[in-house]
Amino acid sequence: MSRIGKIPVKVPAGVKVAFEDGVMTVEGPKGKLSQKYHPVITFEDKGEEIVVGRQNEEKQTMAFHGLYRNLLNNMVTGVSAGFSKSLVITGVGYRAEVQGKILAMSLGYSNDIFVGIPEGIAVVTEPNGKVTVSGIDKQMVGEFASQIRKLRLPEPYKGKGIRYENEHIRRKVGKSGVK
Repeated sequence: MSRIGKIPVKVPAGVKVAFEDGVMTVEGPKGKLSQKYHPVITFEDKGEEIVVGRQNEEKQTMAFHGLYRNLLNNMVTGVSAGFSKSLVITGVGYRAEVQGKILAMSLGYSNDIFVGIPEGIAVVTEPNGKVTVSGIDKQMVGEFASQIRKLRLPEPYKGKGIRYENEHIRRKVGKSGVK
């Protein structure tokens, strides 16, 4: 049995989960998410929790078992609590600000960088260089935060660039002075 797949998914109050025509739909206070699933996976609703099962013991089916259990769990968490990633912008003159549905960043290049914020994602900037990306879809939040980080990767000598809040950058020693 799959170690992840056998754990039941807890459904908090106010969240509705439906499975019909190969699509699982989760609706909660923050929004609505839907995801297609493979027909070899079964879902059993037991009131406050959902048990994910499988029809056979093939290797691909066992992989789907854990995958769809985690996707369902992330959807339930997203519509009830939401997801967020924090980025820290470090560097002299580096800054970011939200202008409507556009994130404007000054990252040391000759021109400012403007990034469109996708639907379903909220971005909040703080004056100390912190940018928080939040939303109900875990994949979209992680993908957008990754795209922002790629605009100016942190460098190992002075630590300038964009990094995740919990990320540690290994610093290198610079050149030694002439003797």
